[in-house]
Amino acid sequence: MRKFAVPVVVTGLFALGACTTGSISERQVECAGATVVGAVVGGALGNQLGGGSGKDILTAGGAVAGGAVANQAAGC
Repeated sequence: MRKFAVPVVVTGLFALGACTTGSISERQVECAGATVVGAVVGGALGNQLGGGSGKDILTAGGAVAGGAVANQAAGC
């Protein structure tokens, strides 16, 4: 099942991207970049805490929180 999950998700993303109209603005790219960087940093910080399944939860929570904070800080 896991073998098929990644290709299905990637294909879905490309299909959704084909449905968009117009070009992507520079501001949208900046907002997306800030969110991704914030999520990576938050996930890395969350990964340093806890242990076992708690570590997984903190990593995911850190990624979500980091992405949200960076998105707001960028004014998106």
